[in-house]
Amino acid sequence: MKAQVFRGVNQLSYEEIPKPEVGADEVLVQVKVVGLCQSDIKKIRYPLYEPPRIFGHETAGEIAAVGSEVKGWQVGQRVVVLHHIPCMHCDYCLNDNFSMCEVYKNITTTAGFSPSGGGFAEYVKVPGHIVTRGGLIAIPEDISFEQASFVEPTNCCLKAVTKADIKPGQTVLITGAGPIGLMFVMLVNYVGGRAIATDLLPTRIEKAKQVGATAAFDARDPDLASKIQDLTNGMGVDVSLLAVPSDKAFFQALDCTRKGGKILFFAEFPDEVEIPINPNVLYRREIDLIGSYSSSFRLQKQSADIIFNKRIDVDALVSDRYPLQDLANAVEQAVSPGPETYKILIYP
Repeated sequence: MKAQVFRGVNQLSYEEIPKPEVGADEVLVQVKVVGLCQSDIKKIRYPLYEPPRIFGHETAGEIAAVGSEVKGWQVGQRVVVLHHIPCMHCDYCLNDNFSMCEVYKNITTTAGFSPSGGGFAEYVKVPGHIVTRGGLIAIPEDISFEQASFVEPTNCCLKAVTKADIKPGQTVLITGAGPIGLMFVMLVNYVGGRAIATDLLPTRIEKAKQVGATAAFDARDPDLASKIQDLTNGMGVDVSLLAVPSDKAFFQALDCTRKGGKILFFAEFPDEVEIPINPNVLYRREIDLIGSYSSSFRLQKQSADIIFNKRIDVDALVSDRYPLQDLANAVEQAVSPGPETYKILIYP
């Protein structure tokens, strides 16, 4: 089969490799669509993992083979593949911190080499514990593979919205109107909130309005804080979601968030970035700082419901489609997005 093999920093090799063989409790899925995620790009562009590996995890496809002990799944079924499933019995899982679970963090879906997701290949093998613990989700007939590939990123964003406890009627600032920021706009509306977005690209500012933002502004606007005050009866927003790894965005959010409000870090910052802050600002204004990493097992069914019942319009997020052999070009476009670049999907 064909696969894009990570051979080193910024080195992707489109190769012929053996198709994975399934064990008794495993399932082989033919990949139909896989989303290109910022975490994939980070793994490709920085020396974080030893090669060779095959990344890709926002995967939707069709079951091509099932092991002899697998029950409930058949060849030909259309499925979403989730690469993270927690153990459900460690102290982290018992406290609903599923993304901190070691079993969750240890990715085991693979197309070959060290298991690393495996979506950037024609076939991916799903291990037994993922098969039996809810890591395969059947795709309804009226849902496309493209739409289904959004189940995993929707879970990640919904987890952040849930952790921030966004309530109906609350106003939320979303810094960055890329594919994740736009999904946040949709999900804020889904839970009954009002979204205000910022970005540097005029097309993305306009796109945020098109997908449901109450207002959207240039992040460089010197009057941003006062404009948000005007939109919130002089209070400021209830919650700020940082969808870009920018210290400027954080301080902007701090200026725009009301007393007693919350700021949630969603985008991963470079390790060398440090943000100096006077703790009295948090103390006197009672600002909560929250982090949200990856997805939540608890939200898996709700995330699938949102996609499968079209409660948000993920089709509006897709801007580009690349064949697997052109993955390197897709990564370059994502790193240096054009005015109309949003979500990029890959097709083996």
